[in-house]
Amino acid sequence: MAAHWLPNIIREFQNDYPNIDYELLLGDYAEIEDWIAEGRVDCGFLRLPTRPEFQTIFLEEDRLLAVLPENHPLAGCEAFPLAALCGEPFLLLEKGAKSEVSAIFERHGLSPNVRFTTWDDYAVMSMVESGLGISVLPELILRRNPYRIVAKELEVPARRKIGLALRDEKNASLAVRRFLEYLDCRFS
Repeated sequence: MAAHWLPNIIREFQNDYPNIDYELLLGDYAEIEDWIAEGRVDCGFLRLPTRPEFQTIFLEEDRLLAVLPENHPLAGCEAFPLAALCGEPFLLLEKGAKSEVSAIFERHGLSPNVRFTTWDDYAVMSMVESGLGISVLPELILRRNPYRIVAKELEVPARRKIGLALRDEKNASLAVRRFLEYLDCRFS
């Protein structure tokens, strides 16, 4: 989100409100939820659903895709079989709380051969390109990726819902309320 959505939204927002400063914090879902609850941040981009006490705005659904080296035997398949994710080394993008990918495996009673776990999506893509394993990554992460990898829809399509969360829009600062209007225009 920070790399693909926010730059354009902030650029447009700054044209109208040039005197607003930003602090962009990057964290996993649990950290962002804590920051919102503590008041450290005004709002945050999260996977939905999130904590019930937050007010949320749904923005977009993001597909989860199998990621393989270009020369992988299944690189030409139409839809990647879930069971094949368990047949070779798996690179898990996860930090702290359970990821969407771990939930897919649990839901289908599968146990991947996790060889590497990291929160760095570029490290996962580089390792896949180098033939160290396969992975499942959100489509948003794969936009404009510089790696020689192939992304395939899973045989059982999986998605994550992305939204913006805040404690209470009514009590949010004027700057935050105006920012929400820009988001509304972008995702309507």
